[in-house]
Amino acid sequence: MNRLANQSSPYLRQHADNPVDWQPWGEAAFAEARQRGVPLLLSVGYSTCHWCHVMAHESFEDEATAAYMNAHFVNVKVDREERPDVDAVYMAATQAMTGQGGWPMTVFLTPDAEPFYAGTYFPPRDSQGMPSFMRVMASVANAWSGDREKIVANAEALSAHVREASQPRPVEGELPADFLETGLERGVNNLRRAYDGVRGGFGGAPKFPAPTTLDFLLTRAGGRSMALDTLRQMAHGGLYDQLGGGFHRYSVDAGWRVPHFEKMLYDNAQLVRSLLHAYQVSGDAEFARLARETLAYLEREMLHEDGGFFSAQDADTGGVEGLTFTWTPGEIRAVLGDGEDAALATEHLGITDEGNFMDPHRPEHGRRSVPFVATPLADLAALHGDSEERVGMHLQGLKNRLHASRQTREQPGTDDKILTSWNGLALAAFADAARILQDDHYLEVARRNAEFIRTRLRLPDGTLRHTWGGGQARVEGLLEDHALYGLGLVALFQAGGDLAHLDWARELWDTVRCDFWNEEAGVFMSSGGQAETLLTRQAPGFDSAVLSDNAGAALLAMWMDRYFALPDAETLARRTVNSFRADMLAATGGFGGLWQAAAFLAAPHSEVAIIGTPEERRALEAVAAEFSLPFTALAFTDAGGDLPVLQDRPGGGQAYVCRNRACDLPTGDAAQFRRQLEGLGG
Repeated sequence: MNRLANQSSPYLRQHADNPVDWQPWGEAAFAEARQRGVPLLLSVGYSTCHWCHVMAHESFEDEATAAYMNAHFVNVKVDREERPDVDAVYMAATQAMTGQGGWPMTVFLTPDAEPFYAGTYFPPRDSQGMPSFMRVMASVANAWSGDREKIVANAEALSAHVREASQPRPVEGELPADFLETGLERGVNNLRRAYDGVRGGFGGAPKFPAPTTLDFLLTRAGGRSMALDTLRQMAHGGLYDQLGGGFHRYSVDAGWRVPHFEKMLYDNAQLVRSLLHAYQVSGDAEFARLARETLAYLEREMLHEDGGFFSAQDADTGGVEGLTFTWTPGEIRAVLGDGEDAALATEHLGITDEGNFMDPHRPEHGRRSVPFVATPLADLAALHGDSEERVGMHLQGLKNRLHASRQTREQPGTDDKILTSWNGLALAAFADAARILQDDHYLEVARRNAEFIRTRLRLPDGTLRHTWGGGQARVEGLLEDHALYGLGLVALFQAGGDLAHLDWARELWDTVRCDFWNEEAGVFMSSGGQAETLLTRQAPGFDSAVLSDNAGAALLAMWMDRYFALPDAETLARRTVNSFRADMLAATGGFGGLWQAAAFLAAPHSEVAIIGTPEERRALEAVAAEFSLPFTALAFTDAGGDLPVLQDRPGGGQAYVCRNRACDLPTGDAAQFRRQLEGLGG
């Protein structure tokens, strides 16, 4: 037993029984390395990473490999989700050394935490031009013992390069006015050039959902068709779980057919919001159905009993990738019988003897099928001479039976740590669903989540911890925690009207502004001044799988300006966009969050308030739910309060619509309110 058994991270606990003498990241590891005079072997991954499992099985569970690791290195395991700050620093070093990155990430460090050699997955034997893990370790150990001074010098030079490359560069001047006038359309045009007009999405395989880019496109009249078509194509593919709801991580092919099977909280939470906004701009009820199914999945499988959301579910089941989610025709018949029901299901879901997927590491399980919409409902109805409604209802019953049967299979593991930042995304998803779908159940889920974070992860000074697990909150809160949870609280206020939630968002904004803003560079830093000192501090604007730190902070700043008219809030958002504007144009697809912030800056200053008791507001709120108003300060609440949008406005079920500080006459008439919102645009 090594030193990982009592860690709060499920990923670290997965390695507690390895013969490797793992220990968590911390000063104790570096002190041991200095005392023994050996380098550190830093291994970074996460619990639902398929290739992390492969390398663990091949190397970290092997007695001979572990013995070599223990003899020559101090071995440190890091969960990239629990310590994204550590991961980001050494990923930058890995990319600088190798030109690429990914997980598992393997980095060799001096006892001063400076990297000198790195890679990702290493096989147990030399394979396809890749050196074996043992060969790599032997080379590193020999070099360390034979030419340590050169290694240390190289590590110092590489560390200096990583520090220099990570430092944000101040941008001269202010954000040009024409960037907000013409830059937004340039961004849409750049995305159009990368758009796959046949299959949706951007670029080729592998293909990722890119929810921040979709959300930006949904705010632009010229980009909405790309976003809507991409969401439809994704939802018809194997990327979407056709039986259980929710989205897998990404598609290994360009047509969304075969996914990489892990399910992440951040993907599903962000895509719910994309689907809800798509429903508003298109009126297509299919998007609302998909949002409801995804939310049902999150509640069923990813919700802690006290209201927090877990992080992820594994790609593997019993060491076999996708085994829970794939089918053979025989398995379909075993559930639905040998008659027309099985034939209809296999025809609709594309379940064939040939299959479309096989785990290359476990070929004995044969070829299996990932369900996708092989024959759309309209075509099925035409083929069977029946109505779409009846065929659809029958199909849903069959899919429910298949899902119930699937639930009796061995299930993929769940990473049950609770991350504040990702819970902010989930909070926003459920809050938006409550408001847009007019469903109070989702509001209750959102409120319970806010209470969970408030009582488990908020410190007395108002700052947040990053992660919770095993009954304890750990890791100094990062920018992503304060910004993304602040955005979730804004959405919760818009759905539920409780001013306490908006006041909490303002408190988090104060932390963001005071602890994370870099005045000289004009950007927000990912870690604050109280955080552990690492090789360098990052200031990302690029969206990886999640809205970037700087995008989240800029969007929160804009909401604080719109609701509270806080000094400098919009100025900081403007400066942030200005700092990244060249990158935004050069790599548009990676900056969807900051493009949303730019669109917010360009949007009119608009407000919609509905004031009265919940019953008095109900009909007017239902009208507002029809409209996509992504940059409008919404306040659906009781009379009173010191928000500018509420001051001197009586209740009684009255709606107030304002644009650029000019307001329509208040109205309690739903038809008149609808006309006012149509004039507001959105």
